[in-house]
Amino acid sequence: MLKFYNSLTRQLEEVPSHENKTVKMYSCGPTVYYYPHIGNFRAYLFMDNIRRVLKYNGFHIDGVMNITDVGHLTSDADEGEDKMLVASQREHKSPWEIAKFYTNVFMENAKKLNIDLPEHIVPATSVINEMIEFVKVLIGKGFAYETSKGIYFDIAKFPEYGALSGMDIHEKLAGARIAVDDEKHSPYDFVLWVKAPKEHIMQWDSPWGRGYPGWHIECSVIGDKYLGETIDIHTGGVDHKPVHHENEIAQSNCRYGHQVVKMWMHLEFLQIDGGKMSKSLKNIYTIADLEKKGFSAEDFRFFYFLAHYSKQQNFTFDALEMAKNTLKSIKNLAKEHQNGTAHVDTTKFEDEFLESINDNLNMPKAIACVLKMLREERSSDVYSTLMKFNQVLGLNFDEEEIPAEIKDLAQKRWEAKKARDFATADSLRNQISALGYEIKDEKDAYKILKK
Repeated sequence: MLKFYNSLTRQLEEVPSHENKTVKMYSCGPTVYYYPHIGNFRAYLFMDNIRRVLKYNGFHIDGVMNITDVGHLTSDADEGEDKMLVASQREHKSPWEIAKFYTNVFMENAKKLNIDLPEHIVPATSVINEMIEFVKVLIGKGFAYETSKGIYFDIAKFPEYGALSGMDIHEKLAGARIAVDDEKHSPYDFVLWVKAPKEHIMQWDSPWGRGYPGWHIECSVIGDKYLGETIDIHTGGVDHKPVHHENEIAQSNCRYGHQVVKMWMHLEFLQIDGGKMSKSLKNIYTIADLEKKGFSAEDFRFFYFLAHYSKQQNFTFDALEMAKNTLKSIKNLAKEHQNGTAHVDTTKFEDEFLESINDNLNMPKAIACVLKMLREERSSDVYSTLMKFNQVLGLNFDEEEIPAEIKDLAQKRWEAKKARDFATADSLRNQISALGYEIKDEKDAYKILKK
């Protein structure tokens, strides 16, 4: 029986679904203002993991992910500038150019990681009219109010606020200091729509004047538009629980008068060398950074499987190296099993793998099962079962052997380069490229990659 941990009820529960075993699933997407880092991608590997396990169990998925291209301020608590404008000023490009560029970067990295993306990927700027209508409903029902700065949600009107994060909102309100904005009923009321100054680049007409949406409203509106008023699973990082997701719950439940999301699933942080990622520590790594150090996106994908999503995972390059070597071993053993002649009954491994993934995505246990199975006598039965498991793992077992001709040209090019005969090296690189391969130089070696 497939069970996931519901952050809202704080217990393991059977996966909710609609008719025909269809799971309506919403995942918080990226804010496309800068290069996504490996901490960000742990969240999308988590999403991918859920989707693949659901499919392995025979569920169908109607999935949605937003692309935040407006409204996410530099503080999640509705303070500071819009992140898209900060990026626009930093790179001297329009917010639209910024959004397009970093959305493409995100998608390219997601493809490298073999992430099973949702059926609907929706930019926030594509649903501005729907956001305005949503806010109008909240105002009409008495859950939101207008100030000179915008439209705010009145959290005092939603007594269940804080249930997800375990925060006692009444205690918090009682101890609150004087709000910075004295027009707000409470310092914890959050913005739905911001009234923009004339010079603000991104703004739209609304019943309250020109402005732009707050960050939190987009997820409720996109979920409503594509999935309706009942969503089975909503995923995101644990950092979203106390603000963003509390706000989503408040505005969505008040809009419809019932609980919209049945199951909330949250991923813990990725740590770097035992601490937080920080620009000042220069320990924020992208997929491109890993590739420069000789690792592939798939190495990081496999690294994700080695810790439970509900626990903080500590990233070090030694740990990534270990993951890379284990993955290489799995692939080598898979080749040995592919044409194996022994008969192996893999039923016990299939049962163990299914039990592991269905126990709240226990991927470390599932990987242990895979490794144990690969120690069996060389058998095509094992290979076939591994390919079945790969519906969940999403690894590439179809890597083509580099042709001898390409290997020979690459070695000659490397020798020419070491001899500082750059004209010959460039000529050989062009020949290799014309044959559909490329050379990636490293410090003391090179890689041959198929284009």
